[in-house]
Amino acid sequence: MKEVTIIGVDLAKHVFQVHGATADGSVVLRKTLSRSQFRRFMAEQPTCVVAMEACATAHYWSRQMAEIGHDVRLIAPIYVKPFVKRQKNDAADAEAIVEAALRPNMRFVPVKSAETQAHTMLFRTREQLVSQRTEAINALRGHLAEFGLIAPQGVSNLPRLVELIDDADSDLPDLARDLARLHLERIAHLSALIDQLAQKIKEVSRKSVVARVLRTMPGVGPICAMAIEAFAPGMDTFKSGRDFSAWLGLIPRQHSTGGKQRLGRTSKMGQRDIRRLLIIGAMSVIASAQRYKRKSGAWLQDKLNRKPRIVAAIALANKMARRIWAMLTKGETYNASVSAPA
Repeated sequence: MKEVTIIGVDLAKHVFQVHGATADGSVVLRKTLSRSQFRRFMAEQPTCVVAMEACATAHYWSRQMAEIGHDVRLIAPIYVKPFVKRQKNDAADAEAIVEAALRPNMRFVPVKSAETQAHTMLFRTREQLVSQRTEAINALRGHLAEFGLIAPQGVSNLPRLVELIDDADSDLPDLARDLARLHLERIAHLSALIDQLAQKIKEVSRKSVVARVLRTMPGVGPICAMAIEAFAPGMDTFKSGRDFSAWLGLIPRQHSTGGKQRLGRTSKMGQRDIRRLLIIGAMSVIASAQRYKRKSGAWLQDKLNRKPRIVAAIALANKMARRIWAMLTKGETYNASVSAPA
């Protein structure tokens, strides 16, 4: 029997599909294993390459396989899809993972540590609570609008909603008033939880060397710094600042052919959390400069003179991403006099 040199695993909650192959891709084994069987089976295999899609539980199993001694490679699902032959099933997926992992130019996803995943959980939990609070506020606004009580959007206009509910001269029925106060209690509870997690994020970012370096850049706060540390791979993964910016989806989308370059809108094909926070940070830099009449620099001022503010903010976010790559690769804090790397 030929020796297995690579094993592709299609992960699931309870049933795992395993596809073993030699270095040239010849099939050696195909197995369907339960969760407990999978762990025992992999422990019995000689040291080899274990390839998996970077999906749910992939980082956990990657750490488990690394402890056994295997060489783990995680692949983004979008890079596995082209290798699936005709019918879509677990066996075909496992085979496609092996085919993708054998490509010499394949890009792999770095395995996250348990601590990094905990930071990811902290960030995602806060995002979920913010979304729930926004949903509750919009629901309350919608209910009050049915009684002719209109308030502007946004959490900053929550006091206006309270005034409308407490107004004794309005014709709001008592039942509707009681239900509206129930919404307010839920919103207040969510706000308290969000504040607790924001404080936790600040504490974590103060302890992190990377976060402290990132926070020296204008527009990068504790939440953005944590997102970069939690979701971005090591900066040595990228050859240049432009590669990191492209990974975030902050560069123009290309549709070039025949030697003629055609650049379109921002691709948005990267890590959406970091991209969104960098754009928000860039907007805050622009707003701060305009509010306090600060000099925004010739480059940014030229963008603001020629383009809408949101377009200038995206361009600034692109520049911020390149500077973040330079800061982290060189281990330096932010220096406004240094131009962004190419």
